Amino acid sequence: MAGSLTSGSTLFVFFLAVAAALSSWVGSEPPAQERQALLGFIQKVPHANRLRWNTSANASTCGWVGVTCDGTNSSVVELRLPAVGLVGPVPEGTIGGLSQLQVLSLRSNRLSGSVPSDFSNLTLLRSLYLQGNSFAGGFPPGLTQLTRLIRLDLSSNNFSGQIPFGVNNLTRLTRLFLQNNQFSGSLPSISAGGLTDFNVSNNRLNGSIPPSLAKFDASAFAGNLALCGGPLQACSPSFFPPPAPPPNPPSPNPPPKKSKKKGLSTGAIVAIAVGSALAAFLILFLLVLCIRRRGRPRSPKPPKNVGAAGPPRAAAAEAGTSSSKDDITGGSVEAERNKLVFLEGGVYSFDLEDLLRASAEVLGKGSVGTSYKAVLEEGTTVVVKRLKDVAASKKEFEGTMEVLGKVKHENVVPLRAFYYSKDEKLLVYDYMAAGSLSALLHGSRGSGRTPLDWENRLKIAIATGRGLAHLHAAGKVVHGNIKSSNVLLRPDHNACVSDFGLNPLFGTATPPNRVAGYRAPEVVETRRVTFQSDVYSFGVLLLELLTGKAPNQASLGEEGIDLPRWVQSVVREEWTAEVFDVELMRYQNIEEEMVQLLQIAMSCVAVAPDQRPPMVEVVRMMEEMNRGETDDGLRQSSDDPSKGSDGQTPPTESRTPPIGITP
Repeated sequence: MAGSLTSGSTLFVFFLAVAAALSSWVGSEPPAQERQALLGFIQKVPHANRLRWNTSANASTCGWVGVTCDGTNSSVVELRLPAVGLVGPVPEGTIGGLSQLQVLSLRSNRLSGSVPSDFSNLTLLRSLYLQGNSFAGGFPPGLTQLTRLIRLDLSSNNFSGQIPFGVNNLTRLTRLFLQNNQFSGSLPSISAGGLTDFNVSNNRLNGSIPPSLAKFDASAFAGNLALCGGPLQACSPSFFPPPAPPPNPPSPNPPPKKSKKKGLSTGAIVAIAVGSALAAFLILFLLVLCIRRRGRPRSPKPPKNVGAAGPPRAAAAEAGTSSSKDDITGGSVEAERNKLVFLEGGVYSFDLEDLLRASAEVLGKGSVGTSYKAVLEEGTTVVVKRLKDVAASKKEFEGTMEVLGKVKHENVVPLRAFYYSKDEKLLVYDYMAAGSLSALLHGSRGSGRTPLDWENRLKIAIATGRGLAHLHAAGKVVHGNIKSSNVLLRPDHNACVSDFGLNPLFGTATPPNRVAGYRAPEVVETRRVTFQSDVYSFGVLLLELLTGKAPNQASLGEEGIDLPRWVQSVVREEWTAEVFDVELMRYQNIEEEMVQLLQIAMSCVAVAPDQRPPMVEVVRMMEEMNRGETDDGLRQSSDDPSKGSDGQTPPTESRTPPIGITP
């Protein structure tokens, strides 16, 4: 009986112990330092109102939005805060204190600055998602110490500098995404044994692709101006190769064969004498024949093609072609290769050989070709655009160039000259030393950066609009490729549009404006650009100036909405202030103007083309915003902004008033 009682009491004590353990398990809470790390992060980083954490003492950390704890609720293992409106730098001593963290997702916010060095403390981290922010600086060195990482996504930020060889420390890595940044230098030889996904497209990398990475598709390396080898074209020592020479050109002066004997033999002397006599007889015969023909009466009827075979030399030189004599003899082939056709109002004097001898630097690679900065021996600097995939005939090409060469406006980069051959099509423009709006707006965000202030953003918007309005109204030219990299700047931030009117050269097979973020909905389907599609692209450009987001990097969430739709979604939730670039938040008394420009931009990106205002009206709306200044060049009280030097009046178009911001 006593033994039975002893056994029963032992069993009771066991159940009490289990119950106590279960009670302590269910009621456990992450360590205080992890709670403080999370609170420090959310208190120091501005964020959207939708992210509300109950910070009361009795509230569980594991119940906060985006926070996931382990099975015992004893530590935070996942922090997922994608697209919740986080703004600014991530403070040191916050997230780096979550030592048990395995998954961290801060993607699609507006975080900036460098990645904190104490991220190196997250030694258990397996997945890190930082894409779609504005992080800057070099590749975060602390990340190369996270040897358990399986997936690392730093895409669509502003990271720069070289990709370190230390990435090889991440031996478990299967997915590495670094695209849409500013990384430069050569690619390190990364061991890709375990990598299944890899992307470094749209950076500034150069050199040859390491053999270890050559297994990936060309799309993984696209958009790097100087990468070669592997799945891309073979490496070449020249950035600006000259036009291909004609096959096997005959040597004009073949080297004489060496004679084995010092003197001529008797037989050779006799042969020369006989040959000379025959040649003299032949010349005499031809001379007599010509005299007899000249004595014959001429026919009163002229030949059918009289005058067509011999244009004046001056006209031939102006058109970049040779004389009729050269055409007959075949001597025009090489002469034509050395001819640049300078357009009306040109200020340069050089030929193709001078251009090919110039030192060349790659400026950018766009949808229609590659642009080079060429410095000639005489010191002149120009931009040479080398076109690709041109489908137009020579006549069509020259006709298009003639039209574009007549466009003159202070906010349009003038086309100075062109070159056409079977192998090469080149365009020559003025060089704009201040660079592009894209580089100024998105380049090197972070510490040490001078932000683009509101005054200059508005100045650039109006100047760009004036240039585009002139193309439409006075030049009757559809730009077809409006984007921030095609808006070039002078040192005073006066903007000019470039690369205009080139779409007719490429036919319908090549989609115009290949940067998807700027394309109007109807262009995606029809591949035909219009004045209305230009207005849409300009509206996206205005949104880019207002939000600080590049349209091809503005996707929020897994669905990947474009910039106009994202702006509409934020405004629909009444978070209008979160639309604007965080760099604009430091300026005072500009909210009203920003909202007005936002309304103009949203009217431009209307889905239906007939609901978009014409460019002349868009410029007028921007100039009539509530601005009192008259000496900053932002207003034109009397002159039509679309008028260029020729003073033409724009055609009559229906005007659409600015619409409200509606989804």
